[in-house]
Amino acid sequence: MLTYKGYKASVVYDDEVEMLHGEVLGPKSVITFQATSIEQLKREFAFSIDDYLAFCAERGIEPDKPSSGKISLRVTPQVHSAAISAAAREGKSLNAWIAQTVEKAALG
Repeated sequence: MLTYKGYKASVVYDDEVEMLHGEVLGPKSVITFQATSIEQLKREFAFSIDDYLAFCAERGIEPDKPSSGKISLRVTPQVHSAAISAAAREGKSLNAWIAQTVEKAALG
């Protein structure tokens, strides 16, 4: 996982074309980059973020902010109680249990 100015990107390697392909996670805008080496990949990632921020500034639009990692969640008291019990059965805090459950659902 690459990080630059708070933005994160995932990277995959395509062995057919021998290229690394990256995609910035979070923003609604699709931000991608590619390279043939790790060094170049880092440069292209930074360039892509800087280019996105400059594009937004030129047009006077607010760029999508990087994800903070914090989620505000409201549930019914019954769901809250059931979640506390589920976390306790697994020996985890409620926060750790929710984070793991969301990660499994979101990332597989």
